[in-house]
Amino acid sequence: MRVWAVGIIMLIILLTCLVIATRLVARTASNSAPQLHVSGNRLVDANGSLVMLYGVDRSGAEYQCVAGNGIIVGPDDQASVTAMKSWGINAVRVPLNEACWNGESYIRSAYAGSNYRRAIEAYVTLLNANGMVVILDLHWTDGLYKGDEVGCSSAKAFCQKPMPDEAESVPFWSSVASAFKDNDAVIFDLFNEPYPDQVLSSQDVAWKCWLRGGPACSPGISYAVAGMQTLINTVRATGANNVIMLGGLAHSTNLTQWLKYEPTDPDHNLVASWHSYNSKGCNTSACWAGQMGHVPTSVPMIAGEIGESDCADDYIDPLMTYLDSESISYLAWAWNANFTCSGSLIANYGGVPTAYGQGYKSHLESLAREEHKQM
Repeated sequence: MRVWAVGIIMLIILLTCLVIATRLVARTASNSAPQLHVSGNRLVDANGSLVMLYGVDRSGAEYQCVAGNGIIVGPDDQASVTAMKSWGINAVRVPLNEACWNGESYIRSAYAGSNYRRAIEAYVTLLNANGMVVILDLHWTDGLYKGDEVGCSSAKAFCQKPMPDEAESVPFWSSVASAFKDNDAVIFDLFNEPYPDQVLSSQDVAWKCWLRGGPACSPGISYAVAGMQTLINTVRATGANNVIMLGGLAHSTNLTQWLKYEPTDPDHNLVASWHSYNSKGCNTSACWAGQMGHVPTSVPMIAGEIGESDCADDYIDPLMTYLDSESISYLAWAWNANFTCSGSLIANYGGVPTAYGQGYKSHLESLAREEHKQM
């Protein structure tokens, strides 16, 4: 064989290897969750490109452990994550229980402390490996509270309390932040749904409690409260610069004074969190805009929970259209097959949707089609 022919063959082989390698690199990159930070009022990746999160809440880790029934509800394997990906989901919010993470004495040891933490860390690793951003949310906390909208009469972490308790939420966030401080594909949602406004004398007083905690929350809340500034300071003291989410008042539906009371963050990596359900009675774009105030023009927003209670999608459909128009990310409650149809997006963990879930799935599919057209 002539030398030039051998050269051409070798060149073809080399080019083929390069193409294969490029495709493998691209595939690996697409399966790696983006490393996030805040730029102005946008959430962006390491290259500065806008990132929109379209996700689900995966409930269970906030209540299974404290009930002595396990840690994560349903499967937490690759097949279950593949089902999520088939919907076009790129973010999963995981509600947590501080007593289980901290290993408090009233939690069964099998589901507490290092056992609980390892299970959550493994699930985060799996989701990230599949290209999904993970939002870790402090959902259930300690604190004796018997005021309005009481979820339980116990001081233990059996329900949602109006504000995080200083005694356990501070070590919780110090530990969580230390565990994930080298992974900017993890967002910290400091407290699920604050509602100090239900027990304090005015909105301004409630916002001061939200920010400062401590004496600012008395006399309405009897236990020692950690304000959002304290929790941010706790996270940053570990060296973690992860994006931090902060819900407002009225169970994270009221952001009207969020900017006025915005905590100080040395890393400027704060995101406003907003929740919206049809049961809250706010069902028009004008009302949604009113709840948000000027927040979307100043900082990124994530609707950490959206949903409806009538087993349909009549509420979330126009809501998602509105959020899309405002470039606001959103996650639907919940990727659970063990709730009633009003709370379950899925009929099983293979990803078969309920009627409510079908509305969400169809919308994500429409977004994917539009993105494909623009490529």
